Amino acid sequence: MNWLSVLGVDDMLARFRALLSESAIAAEDRMDLLAIEWQEQKKNLIWLVLMGLVVAGLTIVALTVLSGAIIISFWDTPNRMLATWLVAGVWLVLWLGVLAFIYLTTKKAANPFRLTKTVLRQDWQAVKGRLK
Repeated sequence: MNWLSVLGVDDMLARFRALLSESAIAAEDRMDLLAIEWQEQKKNLIWLVLMGLVVAGLTIVALTVLSGAIIISFWDTPNRMLATWLVAGVWLVLWLGVLAFIYLTTKKAANPFRLTKTVLRQDWQAVKGRLK
């Protein structure tokens, strides 16, 4: 006679093994999701660094051109002044465009691993529900 079956321990062990197997599969899926989101986060960080360098370079150029525009605006010809301010305006627009791109990239990167956190939170709620 199998005392484990009579006492109901056999069924409990089978359920425990099934739960362990499902947990292992779920953990593997979560690790895959984490790897995918890490790649996305890494890409955002690389773009952020590159655009930071671009903004630094454009800031130097924009300030140089702006300084030239101020100096030239005191010269005697109005055409020089108009051309210089147009060049300075173009640099300013480019600088603002890169700054906007950095802002949007930072916003996207502000909540890293969002999907992984959501799935793990749902898993934890399911485990807590099974334990009750």
